[in-house]
Amino acid sequence: MTPAAGLRAIGWPVQPGPEWLELQARHPLARLARVAEQHRSGYRLADGPDAELFSAESPPEWQRNLNDPLQRAGVGDWVLVEGGQIVALLPRRSALKRGAAGEHYRQQLIAANIDTAFVVTGLDADFNPRRIERYLMLVHGGGIEPVVVLTKSDKGADIDAALAALQPIRDEGVAVHAVNAKDADSVALLSPWLQPGHTVVLVGSSGAGKSTLTNTLLGNERMKTGDVRASDSRGRHTTTHRALLPLLSGACLIDTPGMRELKPTGEEKPDRSAFADIDALAEQCRFRDCRHEREPGCAVRAAIEAGTLDPLRVANWRKLADEVAVAAETLETRQAQNADERKPGEKRGTRASNKWQDRKRDGH
Repeated sequence: MTPAAGLRAIGWPVQPGPEWLELQARHPLARLARVAEQHRSGYRLADGPDAELFSAESPPEWQRNLNDPLQRAGVGDWVLVEGGQIVALLPRRSALKRGAAGEHYRQQLIAANIDTAFVVTGLDADFNPRRIERYLMLVHGGGIEPVVVLTKSDKGADIDAALAALQPIRDEGVAVHAVNAKDADSVALLSPWLQPGHTVVLVGSSGAGKSTLTNTLLGNERMKTGDVRASDSRGRHTTTHRALLPLLSGACLIDTPGMRELKPTGEEKPDRSAFADIDALAEQCRFRDCRHEREPGCAVRAAIEAGTLDPLRVANWRKLADEVAVAAETLETRQAQNADERKPGEKRGTRASNKWQDRKRDGH
């Protein structure tokens, strides 16, 4: 396999952007590689599907700038390496991010340069359409195509009922497939998104079946799997870190640990994920600032009362839109703070950050 073909097999695009080529021209002796694993002590990189991973250290500026993790490479990023050290991070063409867990606003990179996200949900007590909608919001916000993968179809679940519950998502063009993650023939339904050069990230709760699905796609028991609790079908974190894994199909897979908290970053567009139908109805309301509660001429309330719109979806739409608005305000304030020089002795408390804290205390 030629170097170019090897890079293509781990996700290098057929037509890399001009910024990518410009960075390569600045570092003619550098080795091009993709981040396969990220650890505290450094990175493990790949430059082909069959080559052994090799280690590289982060540049000094990344080590100094610990407060902005988005400026450092993550799994799926492309980098240039010289003498065992990363010398450049190539611009991302897509990025899956979330608001980091905790009281304070901060973005966390999940994976970079992704084509498709498999949102994995078990057909057991793990099944939750509202959480799936939240995942779709984050995935769409990163410029990534989502596919909902319903696992454990062999456990006697009511697949038709689950598909019916997700019909609004399907109507928005999101593919939904029920599979037995242990059966290669069943998992073959996902092959259209696993073509050579494509990168897929798996996201979902612990115990949803991501590691089992990964093992089946790899054709071996590489990832640990574990039992789930009978009470809520949640499992332990059998995947402890993100990893880029080349598949026999020529695609790349990134498995991720289960995520318990899915906070928006402020860059998402809820109406462009799983709620385009509700957003279109809202445009028909008599008042532009309609809250869809008791206002006259509310098209959203009319659809709920007519039985054509699920009130639980509407509640989730409003909740997510509110969370994104607060996160967007906080993000804008942080960006303005970073752009301005801090005045001597000035205290930088912000209304947006206080609002974020108040919402957390109120349980939102």
